Amino acid sequence: MYCVKCGVKLSDTEKSCPLCGTSVYHPDIERPTLPPLYPAGRSPKLKPNSKAVSGALLILFIIPIIISYIADIKTDGRLGFFGYVAGAVLLGYITFALPLWFKKPNPIVFTPCVFAGTAVYLWYISFATGGKWFFSLALPVTLGIAAIVCTVVTLLRCLKSGRLYVWGGALVALGCFVPIIELLICNTFSISYLGWSFYPLAALALLGGMLLFLAINKSAREAMERKLFF
Repeated sequence: MYCVKCGVKLSDTEKSCPLCGTSVYHPDIERPTLPPLYPAGRSPKLKPNSKAVSGALLILFIIPIIISYIADIKTDGRLGFFGYVAGAVLLGYITFALPLWFKKPNPIVFTPCVFAGTAVYLWYISFATGGKWFFSLALPVTLGIAAIVCTVVTLLRCLKSGRLYVWGGALVALGCFVPIIELLICNTFSISYLGWSFYPLAALALLGGMLLFLAINKSAREAMERKLFF
């Protein structure tokens, strides 16, 4: 017999799943009086990520790199678009596949690595295309967003409560950063300041302010939880 929610194997005497707590019932099985498969206080352990899965993902990421290299060389005898494809694939590998090599990947460590890889990839695009927008636009925007995201990840990882404060503050900070992005775009490409950034600033500030209000006002938060069923 298996749990209908998490799939853990159960003995016929189990009344509830020792892993997720789901009630166990089977109309065709008469429960004998036998010792449970998992004694009280002992839960089944989930198997860690297999190295074989990580290795298979590595191969899947290598295949498009090899194909794009061959296709690029066959096109005109020199490398052109290969760097863009390889950079995108490597960035995707760092983001999604690299943490699987570790039993307990720490997002506080891997999140900055993702943004560092993003900055390097944007620098390569700027260098390959002869653009002059990396240091004046791409790098400060990447660092600003990285600071907000890394702060949120660290606080959510370390704090046991106050998540509404974290998310509300993050939305307000992101909204305040949008006008800076518009200013950087205008300075980089020498265009006039239109002020479009104040629209997302207002929306993000309202959403963040609402979350902060719910975090401060307990009665409003409980009323919202009852309406949204969470």
